[in-house]
Amino acid sequence: MLKYLQVALLTALVALGFMAAPASAAAKIPPIALNAEQQQSVRRINDFINSFQSMKCTFNQVSAKGTLTSGTLYISKPGKLRFDYANNPLLIVSDGRWLTIKDRAHERGDQFPLSSTPLRLVVAPQVDLLAETDVIAFDSHDGLTSVSLQDKKDSLGGYITLIFDEQLKQLQQWVVVDGKDRRTTVQLSNIEFGGKFDPKLFIGEINREAKKN
Repeated sequence: MLKYLQVALLTALVALGFMAAPASAAAKIPPIALNAEQQQSVRRINDFINSFQSMKCTFNQVSAKGTLTSGTLYISKPGKLRFDYANNPLLIVSDGRWLTIKDRAHERGDQFPLSSTPLRLVVAPQVDLLAETDVIAFDSHDGLTSVSLQDKKDSLGGYITLIFDEQLKQLQQWVVVDGKDRRTTVQLSNIEFGGKFDPKLFIGEINREAKKN
């Protein structure tokens, strides 16, 4: 069971961009120049992120090792989110300041400042991707736009790729790549906007005594 918990927490850390190479070993990827049309595409993604205050959807996550997990994602801006995994004790929740990753069965886990994670770009009240990130790759075909972004505040060398459905005008998935080129994909479906969620959904507490043991 302990090995399972370690693997589960490692998967979550990779998915959120924490398991990156040390800053001294991870080189930043140089940004690319975007033409006017490509900049407009990034703005459409930006507008989508800024267009809602709350959202609920189904997610399917594929880890760097190919493990598939699924569950429900809740977002309530500013700063609150919850990855509720199905048939899995793993929980990822943000209260707006701290991001908690834990095993609900044993209350073991860890906490990180939300501001240090790629997810801050998704749950900020307002975000400006062109100002706050460097675009390192861009592709558009078959109605999908893919934009790879390095957060200017990040020194670890990872990046996030956002894949946007131009017809539905919705974010379809993201891919987090850490400093060791480990990739975790999160695909979104059944998106519902609006509504209020129970504030208790976004409370993340860890039993510190259990963590020490």
